[in-house]
Amino acid sequence: MALARRGMGVTMAALLLVAGCAGAEGVPITTEISPTDTAPLPTDTLRPTVASTATLVPERVPPERPLLLTHFMPWYQTPEVSGYWGWHWTMEHFDPDTVDAEGHPEIASYTLPLTGPYDSRDPAILEYQVLLMKLSGIDGVIVDWYGIEAFWDYGVLNESTHALFDAVKAAGLQFAICYEDQSIKHMVDNKHLSSADVYTHGQDVMRAMEADWFGDDAYLKVGGQPALFTFGPQYFKNAAATAAYPWPPMWASKEGVLTQEALTDYLTGFYAKAQKWPVLVGGAFPGFHDIYKDAGVSAEERVLDARDGATFRETLQLALEHQPDMIQLITWNDYGEDTTIEPTEEYGYRYLEVVQETRRATDPEPFPYTPDDLRLPLLLFQLRKAHVGDGAVNTELDTAVTALLSGDAAAARAILEGYAAP
Repeated sequence: MALARRGMGVTMAALLLVAGCAGAEGVPITTEISPTDTAPLPTDTLRPTVASTATLVPERVPPERPLLLTHFMPWYQTPEVSGYWGWHWTMEHFDPDTVDAEGHPEIASYTLPLTGPYDSRDPAILEYQVLLMKLSGIDGVIVDWYGIEAFWDYGVLNESTHALFDAVKAAGLQFAICYEDQSIKHMVDNKHLSSADVYTHGQDVMRAMEADWFGDDAYLKVGGQPALFTFGPQYFKNAAATAAYPWPPMWASKEGVLTQEALTDYLTGFYAKAQKWPVLVGGAFPGFHDIYKDAGVSAEERVLDARDGATFRETLQLALEHQPDMIQLITWNDYGEDTTIEPTEEYGYRYLEVVQETRRATDPEPFPYTPDDLRLPLLLFQLRKAHVGDGAVNTELDTAVTALLSGDAAAARAILEGYAAP
């Protein structure tokens, strides 16, 4: 089965932010959305109900501090929760049931999350992840989303996204959608969707987001309007965009390697253009090392050296220097491309400690959490798994979560370490 991989009709006023790409001179703010040559639509273009997105955001004033938002993949499945190993752990090549001499499962990744491979619909994992975000100073998530159709794994991802947003809101964080409009092309190519119906489908997708999320108090707003990210766009090329965001420019790699010089050139050019836009979205990423060649998915291995954390620190610092409205941390958990900042066996809490330092340095309000506190969500997760079905213990663990979210890590630690003690 082929699954969602990275690789519109508008019913309300949403600010569209697109992925920055090679050669772009800037992001036009238009009032229409037109298709690519390979994605034919009816002759009339798709027009939003607002006159222009340019009227929605005033001239940009740098914020007191930038929001820290992490790009999140909700696309993992395990037998424990979903009844099967999902494509993003196996890529139809690896077998997570096979373990090495050290007990590490064989997964489609060069790194292993501290929890082991997990399911994106597991409540214990979602609790663990959003607590890590809260304790590191991350303000919210931008989720990679493929729409509402029961096609490939899109429906499963949509369910996982709803579960994630419930956990995000419970932790007092924000959320936003990054719509992968490549899903339309895949559905058309595979006869799931007629090319004559893509206009109606795009409207249905936008209505679903409006009904489910855009009006939520926790949904990310810019100038009072919901912010909608898109990766690309890859299908509707001339989207009514307000701004763009940077992404690891692996298209600039030579023989599979992206040099620091090429990365610097890309980011310097991006931020020069971004000064013209009413919303400035920065980006920080730890590196890039996809496993697609090993999995037989791609003919070339692509690498941006993490340099023991230096790449993340430098891209984050560069973003901060431009006083952005928000910084997208790329990514929380794309293990197939090794752009993860979620704690792993290989680098531990390295990246979240840097994020925590950044939050403490930029926030005018006191930030209550320490690097040691970042270890508490894993202990909570392990206790949840060890005491499944024990109502009394889980009630105490709920109390620890409440303490953590309120900033009282000491009270949470006392509860958690009390249960963990031999």
